[in-house]
Amino acid sequence: MKIIELNTNTIEDIFKQLQTDLGGTLESLPKEYSLVLDNELAQGEITGIVVNDTISFMEYDVIFNHDTVILNHTPVTNPIYFLYCAEGRMNHSFGLKGIQRTLKQFQTGIFACDPNQDTAMFFEKEQRTRFSYISVDTHSKGMVKNNLLQTQLLETFMPKAGQEIFAYIGSYNLKVTEKMEELQAIKQRGIVRRLLVKGIVHLMLALEVQQHKEDIQNLKNNRGSLSQNEMETVKELSDFIQNYPERKFSLKGLAKKAGTSPAKLQEGFKLLHNRTVSDYIRNVRIETAENLIRTTDMNISEIVYTIGLTSRSYFSKIFKEKYNCSPKYYQDHQDGITLSA
Repeated sequence: MKIIELNTNTIEDIFKQLQTDLGGTLESLPKEYSLVLDNELAQGEITGIVVNDTISFMEYDVIFNHDTVILNHTPVTNPIYFLYCAEGRMNHSFGLKGIQRTLKQFQTGIFACDPNQDTAMFFEKEQRTRFSYISVDTHSKGMVKNNLLQTQLLETFMPKAGQEIFAYIGSYNLKVTEKMEELQAIKQRGIVRRLLVKGIVHLMLALEVQQHKEDIQNLKNNRGSLSQNEMETVKELSDFIQNYPERKFSLKGLAKKAGTSPAKLQEGFKLLHNRTVSDYIRNVRIETAENLIRTTDMNISEIVYTIGLTSRSYFSKIFKEKYNCSPKYYQDHQDGITLSA
């Protein structure tokens, strides 16, 4: 087993230590870091972002060639860790010999301790693992009393009197994966990039906090949640709709394809996308149309046909509801729209 000890609380120094232990090519932008690995120890990429003085984000998308442990020693800042596993699985424990708690694909986890203990993350060899964690410092200089977000996180997730640790493994959640994909898709540079990155990381943090709140409420109400298989089925159907927006979908037909009931499918889409199935399909079509307007020379009638609609007037109506202008106006004023954005 390979043990990598991180004895720092700054992203820059973390990546220097990771490169020392794992090799690889380290690249950096202002407050962003990327370590690309392709050697006898690991393949993949580790990325990190400094969000502000107290919040940082890291994502591992790696295959370790040996059982590997990342051991974080951060007594000065003693962070709260918000973990999410998008692919594979990984274990967390307080200290190398502590109780290991497993995060499976699509699961969230929140971990904190007081007084500080080392945080260990275990990775199985030869298994692709993609997971992220947001760390929120609790004892750093940036942790000011009037910072409402950090104060509320501290009150909610730090151990209460008589306890030393807070450990929570959440239900399955696909929304965080979607935000991870959005984060990777950002192409902008400079201040626009920084604003987009910070916004998405805060959304991921909000989703994990909300997941914890809903899980607690479900326990009180004795309500279940979607199984992992059901989550994966809804995700597959969502991707199918994204890839084929021109097809004629029906709730009954999609439910049959998924092997579930229409009611169960509706529940899944509301939980994962905060939309009904029909709302989700309509939104995918409108976003596809908007992209075609920006990136192709197709006329509006061709675009309407391409996204599976037959009525141009209906298309104009729902397009205007989302973008506050007609499709034709949007097409004719791309330069002005781009400059104002």
